[in-house]
Amino acid sequence: MGRLWDKLTGTRHPDSDVAPLPSMDVRAALLALNGPGVPYRVRNALPAEKADLVAECRIPRVGVTLKTRMRLMPEKHEVRFLDERWENRSSDNANRQYGRGHAPKVYRQWETREDSDGRRRRVEAFRFDTREMTEPLRNAVLDAGWIYRGVLRL
Repeated sequence: MGRLWDKLTGTRHPDSDVAPLPSMDVRAALLALNGPGVPYRVRNALPAEKADLVAECRIPRVGVTLKTRMRLMPEKHEVRFLDERWENRSSDNANRQYGRGHAPKVYRQWETREDSDGRRRRVEAFRFDTREMTEPLRNAVLDAGWIYRGVLRL
């Protein structure tokens, strides 16, 4: 059950030859992910968020807000994370949906364009994969020798 549960929650373990770094180095590595061209922002969590760090990403083009709350557990050398997602299905927020837990998803928008032959074709106009945010977080934790453990509640 352990491996299946790890797969369902997105839990990953570091390579066995990587020595765990101190918690301050893990925190610094996660905060260092901020920068130009990065579609998300990593920041210190607010007290109400019940976490140590939070990564946020807003994609207004498709009406999606992603948030990954992370709690550092130095005694176990693991970062517990909870992925949350809010999706607006309409412009008036009437069909807003909330989801939590590890669930990678690709958001796409399509357009119809005319090609050089004069044929009309559907082409992808916009694409965002949630792994663009979660994989750098996960890799920073694993490179520090810590476990990246998915949970359903922090």
